[in-house]
This record gives sequence, structure tokens and C-alpha cells, in this order.
Amino acid sequence: MTTITELPEDKHWWFATRAWSLLNLLDASVPRRDGDVLDIGCGAGNMVHHLSRYGRVQGVEVDARPVALAQARGYAVRQGDATRALPFDDASFDLVTALDVIEHVDADEAILREAYRVARPRSILTISVPALQSLWSYNDEINGHKHRYTPRELRERVERAGFRVRRITFGFFFVFPLSAPLILLRNKLGQKKELRSHHLSQDEYQVEMEPVSPLLNTILRGVGRIEAALVSRVDLPIGTSLMCVAEKVKR
Repeated sequence: MTTITELPEDKHWWFATRAWSLLNLLDASVPRRDGDVLDIGCGAGNMVHHLSRYGRVQGVEVDARPVALAQARGYAVRQGDATRALPFDDASFDLVTALDVIEHVDADEAILREAYRVARPRSILTISVPALQSLWSYNDEINGHKHRYTPRELRERVERAGFRVRRITFGFFFVFPLSAPLILLRNKLGQKKELRSHHLSQDEYQVEMEPVSPLLNTILRGVGRIEAALVSRVDLPIGTSLMCVAEKVKR
């Protein structure tokens, strides 16, 4: 089965910006390109093909619908709940990712502890989460979020799991001056954002994304490229998401 190298999600500015930024962070942190990689909460695999540059990627996802789609795309993805024991031995992976995952459960630290268990010594953990509870909106509700995080909250959770944080940076810095006031205004007025379903397969699984015109999408992708280049060098001071790179150390 042929593995897809470009997915529909990659064309949307939000997914593209996140992928570029995360990959720039990882390029500076992952010392090898032939390791074993685990993507926790991989969904339909929209980051699996990107992560393959670091080695052999496996994914786990709690929802059977995106698992089926990821497998149809040719990815080594299985169903599993990371708040419980995953079907992997201790110290199995050189890189573990949980990208926009832990905010979906109350037991967020259970996922981080399981990531620590399956990670090899001195391996890398990379996670991303929505930032700042003050930006809570209908978008969080429709996506099943439980929480948005501050840098301090994220650092504390990661360190309690046994990792040493290398970097924490905000993401979507350049769109923050526009998106944050709009979110706060909508919350105050009680308005719900219009979302549309971006179908990845025939009604089997879908991702909710903000409607955006092709022109605006192109512009925002360009802004995302600039931000990703900046993230490779400095930690951004504010944004609508957080990204963390940490290293497994002995407890």
C-alpha cells in the first residue's frame, strides 16, 4: 500500500503552520533520523508522514474511525488509549509525540506518564496544546477539549512525568493579535463560530476547521512559514497554542 505524502489537512493554513513549526523544533532536538517514533493520539495520521523523517513511525489513536482511515493511508496505526497501558514495551521509542492530545482528557498526566514509560533514556518528547484558558471558546467545546494551558501548567505536568523541559514556546504568534480579541468578543456576545466539516473520508471521520478563502489561506500559510522559521531560533512570547520539547531523564 502506498503511503500518502501530502494530505488534505496539509493544505489548510492551521495544520501547515503547526507542522512546519513542530518540525523545525524537532530538527534542532532529535539527534538521529533512523529511530523509533511513536505518535500518541495520531488521529488520521496527519503528522505521521511528517514524522517519518525521524525514523520508523507508529501511531496510536483511541477513536476507531481515524484509525481506519490512517491504516487506509498506509500508516502503522493501531487503536489504543494512552491514559492506560499502551501495547509497547518499556523504553521502546527514541521520539514520542502527543500533538494536541492531552487537552482532550481529564487524565492528561496519565498520558505523559505513559509517554515516559515507552520512551528510551535521553529520548525526546514533543507535545502541543491549546494555550490560555482565557481563550476558551466554542471551538474548544466542539473539539472536545477539557483545558487550555499556560506555559507554567504545561511545564509542571511534563516535569512531574519525569521529563526535563528543553523548550516551551507559543505558536500562532502572528495571528494572535487578531484572533484573541475576536475570540474574547464572541465569548462576551455569546456567539458561536461557524465551523465547517473538512471530510477526510466518506462520512467516516472529519476535522472541524474555520472556513477560510483560498486567498486568505495562501496569505496565512505564508505567515506560517515565517513563524516556523522564527520558532527554530527563539521562543515566541504569546500565541494561541503551546509547543514543548522535553528529554527523558532518570528519576
